[in-house]
Amino acid sequence: EVWRSYFNTSEGQLPPKVAGKPSAHLTLRPQSLAQDGHSQRFGNLSQSCRHAITHWGHSSLHSHVQNMTYRAGRLRVEQPGKYYVYSQIYFRYRGASRDSGPQLVQCIQWQPAHSPPMLLLKGVGTKCWAPEADYGLHALYQGGLFELKAGDELFVSVSSLAIDSNDAAASYFGAFRLDL
Repeated sequence: EVWRSYFNTSEGQLPPKVAGKPSAHLTLRPQSLAQDGHSQRFGNLSQSCRHAITHWGHSSLHSHVQNMTYRAGRLRVEQPGKYYVYSQIYFRYRGASRDSGPQLVQCIQWQPAHSPPMLLLKGVGTKCWAPEADYGLHALYQGGLFELKAGDELFVSVSSLAIDSNDAAASYFGAFRLDL
């Protein structure tokens, strides 16, 4: 009975989206990432995740922002509650020396109003590719459930800007409120 109320079998359609539920899904915009990570407004980030990503697509076929605010790499929470926060970065590592392998780090930072940023999640991958490989590809995904307040901001930082920014389905960042 619950399923029938959720899925209208006579028309074969899901009910319309509930307006007002905060959510965002941002995709990395195709561009040069060389300027990212140099803005002081992100605060003093740890060495392992010192490059803040400031250019996310937020209004395309693959992305959206609803009842949250996006500005210059940051998602701002407008309604308090429990949020699932997630990110995936698709690293494209190129290098001559692969003996020890690069350490690829992705961090989701949380910044409460009037406070310095704090590490919320950290994903780490160390890869070793064959010496004859032109490049190595590696995706890091992480996500978790957190209690957030209105005015809190979220952003992603990484250890390296060697990221594949030409595939909207590969690198993304988002959050959505759960009604628990």
